[in-house]
Amino acid sequence: MPGIFDSLRLLDGPAIAERITMRQAIDALQQALRGGFDPDADPPRAIVDVRHGQLLLMPSDLGAYTGQKLATVAPANPARGLERIQAIYVVLDALTLAPVALLDGTELTSLRTPAVSAAVADVVAAPDASSLVVFGTGPQGVRHVEAMRAIRPIDRVRFVGRDRAKAEHAVALVAARGLDVAVGTAADVAEADLVVCATTAREPLFDAALVRDRTAVVAVGSHERDARELPGELLGRARVIVESQRVALAEAGDVILAIAEGHLSPDALTPMAQLFGDGGPEASARPVVIKTCGMGWQDLAVAQLALTNERKA
Repeated sequence: MPGIFDSLRLLDGPAIAERITMRQAIDALQQALRGGFDPDADPPRAIVDVRHGQLLLMPSDLGAYTGQKLATVAPANPARGLERIQAIYVVLDALTLAPVALLDGTELTSLRTPAVSAAVADVVAAPDASSLVVFGTGPQGVRHVEAMRAIRPIDRVRFVGRDRAKAEHAVALVAARGLDVAVGTAADVAEADLVVCATTAREPLFDAALVRDRTAVVAVGSHERDARELPGELLGRARVIVESQRVALAEAGDVILAIAEGHLSPDALTPMAQLFGDGGPEASARPVVIKTCGMGWQDLAVAQLALTNERKA
């Protein structure tokens, strides 16, 4: 009998990056939701505290495959020159549950998180959105520029971070012909069509009054109940879109704290799947907030695409 590793396909980070474009990842996530997948049906993830961080176990079952991501969160890693979030991803045949592939989960996460943001922003952000402010100068901040440029005609980007040298490095990474990109400040939010928050902040990053009614704000930085990147007042005046009400009320500190402060009602949350239903998105004359914590189905949808594209290569 062959061993379990004999037919296991291995996709490292470069292989994933080579086989999937950001636009393809965005499309795969949108197609899953348009196909009727309900994120509320996704198995809940387990978050386990360990001595130097957390272990996240993220299962999902979607289409021809079942999957399991083991992610780690080590807050001290950036000071060591390592990724704060690292992971491996196992893809299983949905019928037999036999392992069929092992993927670099760090690269998978780096791709799918901004792809999820863009998949939703593509539906609700102003069609002519051209100005982007990004809080966070790490890999997620950089990849979110790529994701937002895949869906909107972004020609101005400002990076906001605590460390100017890191912000300047992020600027250099996304520099491109025709793109006005520079280090900015929180005040730039007042002119932004899109705002992305991809930080480890535990308190609001900017004043709610800066956000215009046409602006879409994305927050991806935390899955902790007591951490937030956005002021509660903003969620109180915005249309708030979440992956699922269950996940938002369990993990999204931005949402949980806004509710506790009386700015937001749980009934006011819009699950992202609703945007892709028969009715489609509703027009909004107020800001839009997209708050995500990360769910297993998102990894699996993109992992499936990686395997499909590998076969075509």
